[in-house]
Amino acid sequence: MANQVCDTASDFFAWLEEWLAALPTARMDDLVSEAGGPGGVGVFSTDMINGFCHFGPLASERVGGIIPPIVALFQRAHAAGVRGFVLLQDAHPPDSPEFDAYGPHCLAGTPEAETVPELAALPFADLFRVIPKTTLSPALGTGFDPWLDRRRLPAVMIAVGNCTDLCVYQLAMHLKLRADQAGLKRTVIVPADCVQTYDMSVEQARQAGIVPHPGDLLHALFLYHLHLNGVRVVRGIE
Repeated sequence: MANQVCDTASDFFAWLEEWLAALPTARMDDLVSEAGGPGGVGVFSTDMINGFCHFGPLASERVGGIIPPIVALFQRAHAAGVRGFVLLQDAHPPDSPEFDAYGPHCLAGTPEAETVPELAALPFADLFRVIPKTTLSPALGTGFDPWLDRRRLPAVMIAVGNCTDLCVYQLAMHLKLRADQAGLKRTVIVPADCVQTYDMSVEQARQAGIVPHPGDLLHALFLYHLHLNGVRVVRGIE
């Protein structure tokens, strides 16, 4: 059985590499046109905060590396007339049950829970709707669904941030499932250059007494899983 699984996985991983290499690039102007104008586009960022990018126990250089393309995407969207920007951000209470899995991080009211300065410094940052969250979900116990309801879900919804296999996956799937449940045809799009996840080798995990987390593998697998579920995955958005 183990050999059969390995053989099947080998074929799949070869296909996965080909799929990733062939991802198309989208154009912001085309997305705005598809949405019927810039008012039909929403840009949703999850957890682009200091505690995952710059400092703190869960800060990752891999995640910090997506700040420049995300800033560029925000600038491109704003220049195209988009004004719907939502930043979903961890802001945990001191006794958060999530700490059992990931350890204490991004406590509400601390610098770790603040928007990365690269986004906060954008001249149109006053447009950002910042929504705190206490779980991986963008919607449980937050004001996210009411925001979506007021706009009847934007026609094109762009999801960025971290981690690909955790909060980005939850965000993109929530947007897709909300649209499907309402019988609305909506485009949920994830640019691969604007999402990332952390890496934890087997050896590092053993030393720390936690589970390993192969960043490259999980990043690729969850991009594929989003694609499998009808989310549009692209290389980037020009």
